[in-house]
Amino acid sequence: MAKTYTTIQGETWDEIACKVYGGEEYAAFLMAGNYPLLDILVFSEGTVLNTPDLPEYETDPSPGLQ
Repeated sequence: MAKTYTTIQGETWDEIACKVYGGEEYAAFLMAGNYPLLDILVFSEGTVLNTPDLPEYETDPSPGLQ
């Protein structure tokens, strides 16, 4: 089942990335998964975004050191 996030009025990509992924640095990843919505800078209430899991290399702080 695909994961989604429903926006709140006034949210931006970086705010949503912080809520969903724990950091605004993941905004580009969030945006890549929602290409048709890239023209939106500030969301209205009720927009449904796809929120795929981060790739393993993004979540493992020390790849290859196990």
